[in-house]
Amino acid sequence: MNTAELQSIASQVRRDIVRMVHAVNSGHPGGSLGCTDLLVTLYFDTMKTNAPNFDMDGKEEDLFFLSNGHISPVWYSTLARKGYFAVNELSTFRKLNTRLQGHPATEEGLEGIRVASGSLGQGLSVALGAAQTKKLNGDNSLVYTLHGDGELQEGQIWEAAIYAAHHKVDNIISTIDYNGQQIDGSLEDVMNMGDLRAKWEAFGWTVLEMDGHNIDEIKATMAEAKGLSGNGKPIMIIMKTSMGKGVNFMEGTHKWHGVAPNDEQLADALSQLEETLGDY
Repeated sequence: MNTAELQSIASQVRRDIVRMVHAVNSGHPGGSLGCTDLLVTLYFDTMKTNAPNFDMDGKEEDLFFLSNGHISPVWYSTLARKGYFAVNELSTFRKLNTRLQGHPATEEGLEGIRVASGSLGQGLSVALGAAQTKKLNGDNSLVYTLHGDGELQEGQIWEAAIYAAHHKVDNIISTIDYNGQQIDGSLEDVMNMGDLRAKWEAFGWTVLEMDGHNIDEIKATMAEAKGLSGNGKPIMIIMKTSMGKGVNFMEGTHKWHGVAPNDEQLADALSQLEETLGDY
């Protein structure tokens, strides 16, 4: 897809996000809005997927694992807009007996979801297992992951980082949403992670950086990452974003990490986001 088409989808996904969390007065809009451009680009441009014939094995297709599962609204919207399930199912987000739980889960059988997530720190380990399985099966497709920057405060992430480099898991492309915010405040105040590029390189990863709101740059960086796969080293992309991107009163603050907009705030947010594909 060209950049204008991806931007159009991203605008609709952002509308979906704020409407979903508003409807049930719960959810995580900030990080979801910040990661919209990435997920839209991954699913509509970068990854090889098979939405109409989804199965848990995902043989011969690229897999995506959302480790920071609390930003489920952006994933659910992207999956629905891609055709994994009906768009009108987004209206059931976080309601009783829904398949669209607050954190992604598998027992409800929602297409596109291959592992429950949201217990931070675990997603990279799961994805590495999937990546190694593909290697053992002679499957040349790739595994993609997304992580929050605050999530890097979990020790399991670094155990997985060591494991990936030691075992030369070079068919994985991971991304960190580096927005500098987490639920209790700024990353710098809660637990400063220092030089992330130097850390991941020291752990044996190839590291790239990109602007998470520049779709052309996302496309180019993902293409570069794919070109670097298969060279004996896992790949990490440090993606600079702004929490709440697209809604001016939500941008750049941890206060919208897990707070839903009220009626007036929703109207304000929607006035800033073009309806391009039709609201559910």
